[in-house]
Amino acid sequence: MERGVIDIAEIAGAFDLQATVESGQSYLWTRADGKTYQESYAHGGDCWYETVVPPVADSTNEPTVVRVRQTGGVHDGTLEWEASTDAVPLITQLLRLDDDLDAMLEATPDLPLLKRAYDAYEGLRLVRDPPFPCLISFICSAQMRVSRIHGMQRRLRETYGDLVECDGATYHAFPTPAQLAERSEEELRGLSLGYRAPYVQRTAEMVATGEADPREAVDLPYEDARESLTRFVGVGHKVADCVLLFSLGYLEAVPLDTWIRTTIEEYYPDCERGSYAETSRAIRERFGDEYAGYAQTYVFHYLRNGGD
Repeated sequence: MERGVIDIAEIAGAFDLQATVESGQSYLWTRADGKTYQESYAHGGDCWYETVVPPVADSTNEPTVVRVRQTGGVHDGTLEWEASTDAVPLITQLLRLDDDLDAMLEATPDLPLLKRAYDAYEGLRLVRDPPFPCLISFICSAQMRVSRIHGMQRRLRETYGDLVECDGATYHAFPTPAQLAERSEEELRGLSLGYRAPYVQRTAEMVATGEADPREAVDLPYEDARESLTRFVGVGHKVADCVLLFSLGYLEAVPLDTWIRTTIEEYYPDCERGSYAETSRAIRERFGDEYAGYAQTYVFHYLRNGGD
């Protein structure tokens, strides 16, 4: 196990680890104390978070265990890390430490709701989750609380994922497409996936056989990329937007989930245009196009935790 420290003062903008990994955009990190996505959100904290990162597609590398915790403040604290390899480049990628957060948020409009959300969760960053686990996570997200979505992904890892030994401890990798594709609908329903079970199985099969790959959306124009992802079973425009935003780097994507639709209804009713595509386009323009996904994620997290 290698160890190191990242100085938050040396990155561009603030960073809050807990707000980033417990804000409904990733279900692949687990708090070592077992309290991920508690209903009572405790801002800050110095808990260890753990994940297992799959090898880059088509490589022969092993999955990488990464553990990280934050100590100190969002401007002058440190990120302690432990990993099965030198993890600074990987952590920088996964937690978007290379984003100039201040510049991105300043590029969004001066809206009172956005300012309240930015102030409440200073240092929340978007994530870059691996594409296949992200896709499966959000297929499972329909009509689910964040804690239950996280529980589904944990059960998938613990039931079907490879065991990864590191420094005397055992971790569970996320199942590969092939590992999930060979499961039956009944088996997946047994993990409380419900009606999502056949969607997960069929989508995994599509990736495992090469029929489709979520990475094929990369470099397409944004709305074409969204349509590309809807080829997968159980993926509509909202789930596609989540994968684009939280994995594939489309920072303009605004998933129209329940919280954002409520935001439109209460704050920006003129953005409701009757269809997903047109409403999405309108709220992206209101939130500033280029970094609208950052604004969306702050608003989602702020309202979900009782902001108004």
